[in-house]
Amino acid sequence: MGRFVRWAAVTAAAALLAAGCSGGPSGGAGDERSGSAGPTTRDAKALPASLISQRLDWARCDAPAGNSPPGRDWKCAKLKVPLDWSKPDGETIGLALIRAEARGGDRIGSLLFNFGGPGLTGVGTMPAYAATVSLLRERYDLVSWDPRGVGASEGVRCRGDKEIQAAEAVDPTPDTPAEEQAYLRDAADFAQGCEKDAGKLLAHVSTTDTARDMDLIRQVLGDTEMHYFGISYGTQLGGVYAHLFPEKVGRLVLDGVVDPSADMVGHRENQARGFQRALDNYLKSTGQDPEEGTRKIADLLDRIDGDPLDTFSRRKLTQLLAFTGIVWPLYSKDSWPSLTSALQTAEQGDGSELLALADGYNERDASGRYGLLSHSQRVISCLDDKQRPTLAEAKKLLPEFERISPVFGPFLGWDAAGWCHDWPVPGQVLTPEVSAPGAAPVLVVGTTGDPATPYEGARRMADELGRGVGVELTWQGQGHTAYGNGSDCVDSTVNAYLLKGTVPEDGKVCAS
Repeated sequence: MGRFVRWAAVTAAAALLAAGCSGGPSGGAGDERSGSAGPTTRDAKALPASLISQRLDWARCDAPAGNSPPGRDWKCAKLKVPLDWSKPDGETIGLALIRAEARGGDRIGSLLFNFGGPGLTGVGTMPAYAATVSLLRERYDLVSWDPRGVGASEGVRCRGDKEIQAAEAVDPTPDTPAEEQAYLRDAADFAQGCEKDAGKLLAHVSTTDTARDMDLIRQVLGDTEMHYFGISYGTQLGGVYAHLFPEKVGRLVLDGVVDPSADMVGHRENQARGFQRALDNYLKSTGQDPEEGTRKIADLLDRIDGDPLDTFSRRKLTQLLAFTGIVWPLYSKDSWPSLTSALQTAEQGDGSELLALADGYNERDASGRYGLLSHSQRVISCLDDKQRPTLAEAKKLLPEFERISPVFGPFLGWDAAGWCHDWPVPGQVLTPEVSAPGAAPVLVVGTTGDPATPYEGARRMADELGRGVGVELTWQGQGHTAYGNGSDCVDSTVNAYLLKGTVPEDGKVCAS
């Protein structure tokens, strides 16, 4: 997906400021489009009884790193899944699961959540998200998991904290041949670190692998159908699941939808448009002309490229960090004031607030410890993505990226070459297959002002799921994802679908 497709709450970064300053195939070549690694659901090898008949040992959850353990309602367990789905009776790995059982007596079953990334921890995120979906717990067990290669499920660390910090000085928009070579060396070094840490797992963390894991989770939990809530990248995962297991689809919600028709370069173009659209909306909200405001921000980034800003922490605000600090608050309208303050102080020569926002995005704590989301995100997306532009090819794309967005285009254009440069395993597909003929209706939710997964992707997902399957719901709002973000219309429509099975009319629109 590229490094900016993820779901997360941005209020933590804003709070820190207020406090004063933060896709090789898994089991054979498969279909180029669908990414089906190994057999499809109709010809899959029978799973051994040792996997299907697992009894999960639900127990008190351990505390996530740097946090308190979740409350007493939450229980955690480990599930065995095949390392290689083409060899289901071979080596296994463990997936970490978390669950809170339904409160009410009229239980439907389990509702499985994926929060995006790819690479976000479900075990760490589910308890924090529970208040948003508290009504759903009346009839569902709330369940999530760390997908393979993430967190407590064989999570991958590609480099240490000192190396991560050092890489923040690498120019993300190289201006000279020397900077281009430094950019590619850094990408190759990251890839080597991933290969060293992940080993053979690196070829078995695709979206298709995880979709197959999901169906085993369903079976072991005792559910006859898959009820699922996918957010951001989780929408792609949900679409791939529906394609592989259409007869098992129950009630699926896809919110903040990744465009399934876009290849790797297309995703970056989509994001350049989406973030520029969000930036325009932000600038209009502050009384600025979008074209003039965009030019000022682009000029600021150019100046920082040549002369990084000082900060209160004595770390330098590099162009990469400044860019990240601008991206982060665009995920939520509630964080737009933080962006205003950060840009104002940066124009005055102080990079502290933009640095704090960038640290929030990068999950960097006060001790200098970084989160591993970007590591897991890269190992999953680089196994999924077959398209690998060369440096020369990416440079030819730059004018179009810059036309789309003077602020975001250059970074995302260069990122097309650097993201999976010198990756140790080949990518699987150009675009994922999500067609699901015969599946039950799937609710696809798009937000008109979504920066990370632009609105147009929702209609394309609904269309590719198939007639009578994909049902689109539009929110005319701002920010990444719609449910729980202030629209009673969206929330009541999603709740009625999940709790009562009420399918809205395709194309329903919720005003802001």
